[in-house]
Amino acid sequence: MARHYLDHASTSPVRPAAVEAMVAALDGPTGDPGRIHEEGLSARAAVETARDRVATFFGCRSSREVVFTSGATEAIATAVHGAAARGAHQVLTAVEHSAVRLSAEAIGRTTVVPVDALGRVDVDALAAAIEPDTSCVHVQWGNHEVGTVQPVAAAVAACHERGVLVHVDAAQANGHVAIDFAALDADLVSVSAHKLGGPPGIGALLVRRGLRLPPLLRGGDQERARRAGLENVPAIVGFGAAVASIDLTAEGTRQRSLTDRILERVDLVPYGDPVDRLPHLVCFGVPGIEPQAVLLGLDRAGIAAHSGSACSSEALEPSPVLAAMGVDAHRSLRVSVGWSTTDDDVDAFVDAVPRIVASLRRLSG
Repeated sequence: MARHYLDHASTSPVRPAAVEAMVAALDGPTGDPGRIHEEGLSARAAVETARDRVATFFGCRSSREVVFTSGATEAIATAVHGAAARGAHQVLTAVEHSAVRLSAEAIGRTTVVPVDALGRVDVDALAAAIEPDTSCVHVQWGNHEVGTVQPVAAAVAACHERGVLVHVDAAQANGHVAIDFAALDADLVSVSAHKLGGPPGIGALLVRRGLRLPPLLRGGDQERARRAGLENVPAIVGFGAAVASIDLTAEGTRQRSLTDRILERVDLVPYGDPVDRLPHLVCFGVPGIEPQAVLLGLDRAGIAAHSGSACSSEALEPSPVLAAMGVDAHRSLRVSVGWSTTDDDVDAFVDAVPRIVASLRRLSG
């Protein structure tokens, strides 16, 4: 049976260009980028070439603004912990990823700003939550469960008027919409390679030029003393190759077309903003049916999808995102496309899901 992968929002298959670059890096001479012998200098050149590519892709003013990490989770933790040195209080929206929420809660006091029924935060409410000891405001670019895009530029401007740092979690948006770090003028932006077809285990924190934060990981002077530990050269090279191979306009248009087709043909209730959303992701409510049953039915039909209610092998809990929106936090279905998605993948889903849902409704009476 052919398989149809529609869970790119969780992780996307590695692009051929990234695989080729990583294999070449693994087959080549091994060297520590911090050493001055030939092997070390070759590794340093590979890392800096990839850094230039990542910086260009995300619109950085300089490649020095790119700090490589083990992924978006570490980038987020670095932003949270680094900002905490400036004050004991942090502000976040009610729909932030758990990596933001749990890191901020572990550091000190937090204020969680509610969202509307589409999952969007009000900028005035976000700004009103800022207190004298607020060190950072966290606002995601686009939601990881329902796709709603936040007013990030307005949020950054409002927070800067009050002299507060802003961190934007762009891990779900990166590789699907254009991110211009310089134009956005945010202080910190976290990004992830595996969400856009790069290798797992690598990401970056974009740090505004001139901003100094204490490092999360200490022990060495790697990444200009901003992140200790030997650089993961093959993964960094793969990240650089992945972003260099992306035609963002063409891919974004294609993904929007595919998810629009899903929205048009699937007779379920959409969650989030159906228009102002990330192009690759849609989420539906499935009233009266447990998400595990829908996912298992789809899997038997050869289709990989996910539940927006955070149902996975690691957690069986209601979604804080959906609860914050005031919709059913227990029963939802998230479908996400990516660079490798075909028309056949979408056709398989829109053909299978009505049959599966109808069958489960009959079984449940």
